[in-house]
Amino acid sequence: QVQLVESGGGSVQAGESLRLSCAVSGNIYRTKCIGWFRRAPGKGREGVAAIYRGDGSTYYADSVKGRFAISQDNAKNTVYLQLNSLKPEDTAMYYCAAAVAEPYGGKWYASYEYNDWGQGTQVTVSS
Repeated sequence: QVQLVESGGGSVQAGESLRLSCAVSGNIYRTKCIGWFRRAPGKGREGVAAIYRGDGSTYYADSVKGRFAISQDNAKNTVYLQLNSLKPEDTAMYYCAAAVAEPYGGKWYASYEYNDWGQGTQVTVSS
């Protein structure tokens, strides 16, 4: 099992930036992919970005492409999500999750591909 702890959320104005962190512990060597998801009030969970730990490949939802960037620091066992040019519609609880296998068919955005989840960190963007 893998434990994940998110941090870095907060309240910002539109256009500002935040950096979210996901600290990974436990059987980290079993993890093949770390994903970031979000859930806005009244909406379903949305895959935002993912990174494959082996080759560092990154994937993004169209809604955040060009604004968000996912990266990993293997020495710190931490995955980051840089959020730039934030919009009010980015307001949500953000979660990181770990998958022990590479998501089948490249479906990094499918929450059922992930085995362990963090508790989330809130991002609020005001206009």
